[in-house]
Amino acid sequence: MWTPHRRSASAPPATLPRRGATMPESVSFAAFAVLGLLAVGCSIMMLATPNVVHAAFWLLGVMLALAGLFLALSAEFLALVQVMVYAGAVAVLLLFVVMLTLRRREDAVRPIDFSWPSVGLAAAFLVSVLVALRAFAPAVPRLPASAPGVAEFGRLLFTEWVLPFELASLVLLVALVGAVWWSGGGDR
Repeated sequence: MWTPHRRSASAPPATLPRRGATMPESVSFAAFAVLGLLAVGCSIMMLATPNVVHAAFWLLGVMLALAGLFLALSAEFLALVQVMVYAGAVAVLLLFVVMLTLRRREDAVRPIDFSWPSVGLAAAFLVSVLVALRAFAPAVPRLPASAPGVAEFGRLLFTEWVLPFELASLVLLVALVGAVWWSGGGDR
């Protein structure tokens, strides 16, 4: 029968893994920067491609990069929801809608009207937001070292927040039934 071995008491505490251990700040920052750049790059490609199907795949890349950002921020539940709901369901639904509604292959390609003034305005807005964030950086509070996990979220969702959760599910059910009725024309 297998039994776990005991760790020696003389081992330094830094080498012992602990539950809920986080990445070092430099690795976390590097992961956040890479995933952020990936999300921005995919979103730029999504807007720049003339093919609607390719744009849907770039949107899928944005959603997966955002899930990675949630993981880098230690929000595992949000990352899981991002992958399951948005990257899984919404992107697949978007691809089905695009592929089922386009009659000709030419409909999948849309013309791009590229406007340098709008790009300059968006870049100026982004730079001003970054400068404002940098100026007020000391006023922004630091996040706590450990956030509540999925178990705490589930406990709160099904105890204190059960009524809003059930109301939201009822609204989604009514929307789904309405969509089915609307697509059938109400004749059935």
